[in-house]
Amino acid sequence: MDLQPQEVQALAPLLAAEAAAEAMGAGVDAADLEQAVWVRLLEQPGGVPQEPAGWLRGAVRAEARLARRRVGRETSYAAEPPAAYDAGPEPAVLAAERRRALRAAVRRLPARCRPLLALLLSPSDPTYREIAGELGMSQGSLGPMRSRCLGCLRRMLAAEVAPPARRGMEP
Repeated sequence: MDLQPQEVQALAPLLAAEAAAEAMGAGVDAADLEQAVWVRLLEQPGGVPQEPAGWLRGAVRAEARLARRRVGRETSYAAEPPAAYDAGPEPAVLAAERRRALRAAVRRLPARCRPLLALLLSPSDPTYREIAGELGMSQGSLGPMRSRCLGCLRRMLAAEVAPPARRGMEP
């Protein structure tokens, strides 16, 4: 059973209210929470549940719980490292190790991705036009290929990183 426009109109105010109520405690935007619940509803195998209001409340709470867990694990890249971090040789060694690990991961990528990412990581910082000329491909296809290759690299590196330790759980 497909989601009908009248059902969307009927459920939208309830979803907006529930998402607004849960979003603050979850540390996420209410619109993001609403969107996640709409996607969950569309993924329902049987379409709209028999009791849509109850299902909607439960789905909002479930998505809020997921968001709270996610917020606890995510680290913002905008945060500046402490000033003491800049002292000593450790930052240079850690940066070199990150570069080495990244280059090693790029060497393990599929053959079509290796030259592209090697050029993108090049210290000479070539333009898209120069990269396209070097690889013998159109400049317009570089963006989609770069996106696919970076996604592959991201998945590869995520599989190598250990999952974060559970917080608040004493062994």
